[in-house]
Amino acid sequence: MAVVKPFKAILPTKDKIHLVASRSVDSYNSFELRYKIQNNPYSFLRIIKPEFNDTKKNKPNSPELLKKIKQNFLDFQQSGVFETSNEEAFFIYQQIKENHSYSGIIGLSSIDDYFNGVIKIHEQTITDREEKLMHYLEVCDFNTEPVLICHLENENINQAISTTKKNVPHFDFTTADKVRHKLWKLTNEDLIAQIQKGFVELGSIYIADGHHRSASSSLLGKYRRLQNPNYTGNEPFNYFLCAYFSESQLHIYDFNRVVSDLNDLYEIDFLEKVKEKFVIIEKGEEIYKPNQLHNMSMYLGGKWYSLTLKNQFMNDQDPVGGLDAALLSEHILSPILGIHDLKTDKRAIFVNGTKGMEELKNHVDGGKMKVAFGLFPVVMEQLKKIADNHCIMPPKTTYIEPKLRSGMLVYSLTQN
Repeated sequence: MAVVKPFKAILPTKDKIHLVASRSVDSYNSFELRYKIQNNPYSFLRIIKPEFNDTKKNKPNSPELLKKIKQNFLDFQQSGVFETSNEEAFFIYQQIKENHSYSGIIGLSSIDDYFNGVIKIHEQTITDREEKLMHYLEVCDFNTEPVLICHLENENINQAISTTKKNVPHFDFTTADKVRHKLWKLTNEDLIAQIQKGFVELGSIYIADGHHRSASSSLLGKYRRLQNPNYTGNEPFNYFLCAYFSESQLHIYDFNRVVSDLNDLYEIDFLEKVKEKFVIIEKGEEIYKPNQLHNMSMYLGGKWYSLTLKNQFMNDQDPVGGLDAALLSEHILSPILGIHDLKTDKRAIFVNGTKGMEELKNHVDGGKMKVAFGLFPVVMEQLKKIADNHCIMPPKTTYIEPKLRSGMLVYSLTQN
């Protein structure tokens, strides 16, 4: 059974939510970041980048820098930009983007569910990054970006969401990227119980995005339990902020690869090596997008190609080995292009599918990259099968939406 819990949230005021909420800091380039910080005094980026305009900066993750981040947040609270909820609530969130609409629940998950495997993972975390994030949380004392959780369809949960969405939302704003965000505050005890019953019925839930955030929050909770041997389990550090969406409310995009050279091969020789394991069909100059699992697109020398792995090289019995990202690495990137570790080899970059196949073409036509590979998106059944079998996906295999805004909801790790 999965434990989910309502909480007393810290939220921007209604008149400032559209100014406060920001994308993840990593999604901005340096120009965008500078513009946002300089021109918006309420942006959440001002909290998490306190030294952006300073000539003298502290080291990343240093105690001095983290204390500045926490102080900035406290200053925002004291000046009335944020306010603290006086009652526990779940929050129903809806995001409307182009032709997609996503609805889910924001609440808390238990670190015990993370440790005992009720919350299932499909990505390996890096210990050093876990520890740095834990230190960040320990000093700054807040969760601001929910871990994205996927779950099976459940009628109790769906009904609670639908009932709540009939009311006027607490927040309703549109951001500059033309994405509309709606948030409902749910305090009705019967609906809260209905949601919690639904998650008990589900059993397991799956991390879709945010493996390091969940790992670091759980690590901090474990550390604070050691410091407080008489803990009750109700302390804030026993939980972390999550956004829960059913399978039908998530969109998994492709995550594609672009490589800077052909490993000293001529194009004709490279194609001959690829033909040993793939059926290649030249598609010409018109952009080609993969149309099914185990079909890939390739852009090379101004032309698009369809690549389909030959049947004798399929590996669908292996949850990980059957992924197109793994097959590409096994049969092209590693043996032909000499790229054995995508996490460290700087010859390869990743391009998420929201940017389209055109972005792959632009990288190659720009001259700095030589060949691009477009992959068919991972399907939800593959993700669950990998998590259920305690397996790990290759790096940058999935890009999942919705992406929630930082600072829209804040969970304090010390304040009840």
